[in-house]
Amino acid sequence: MNGYDFILAGAELTALGSGALFWRDKNLLCVSDMHLGKTERRARMGEANLPPYETHDTLSRLQSDLHATGATTVICLGDSFDDAAAAQALLEAEKLWITRLQAGRRWVWIEGNHDPGPVDLGGTHLHELPLPPLIFRHIAKPGHSGELSGHYHPKVTLPVRGRAITRPAFLIDTDRVILPAYGTYTGGLRSHDAALGQLMRPEAIAVLTGTTPRAAPMPR
Repeated sequence: MNGYDFILAGAELTALGSGALFWRDKNLLCVSDMHLGKTERRARMGEANLPPYETHDTLSRLQSDLHATGATTVICLGDSFDDAAAAQALLEAEKLWITRLQAGRRWVWIEGNHDPGPVDLGGTHLHELPLPPLIFRHIAKPGHSGELSGHYHPKVTLPVRGRAITRPAFLIDTDRVILPAYGTYTGGLRSHDAALGQLMRPEAIAVLTGTTPRAAPMPR
């Protein structure tokens, strides 16, 4: 399996090249900020249209990660939908696809700032989920340890073979992990932004997503 192994609060975790996180001992897959339905919301708000493939692409990658890991628990760390109306506007085929992915699995939707209310889909809806020694929530809280969160869509730029590459990235230190956005049409916050610098410890690393996950000191 293509990933970067590390330990947080005693839990052995793997940051996958796709942007998902796998906890092998719990057979658990965690993704954040899928923003499903972003194309529909932008059109509804009169914004510039995007190609209508993002939901299909995101669900395809999630299906691949579930197949590769065999995960029986899935935690979606908030902003799974671009807003509540976007969740309602999913095509019936997309809703059925999510239902098939949920079959036989424990599925937890963590509330995000884009989708704070429950959606008309299966699974459990929670504000946050403590699963010792870890806790899963949408937005990181200073001073907490063993925390997995998303929200910021971290991105990192690094020099590779004489050129700069920018990719979504995991930010990891001894207290927390901030996951990259899993959705296809999602922007990002550079790791040198003050909001991320204040949350992450000085020794934090960034793990860039991609075919070969690449770890480096977190750029500041």
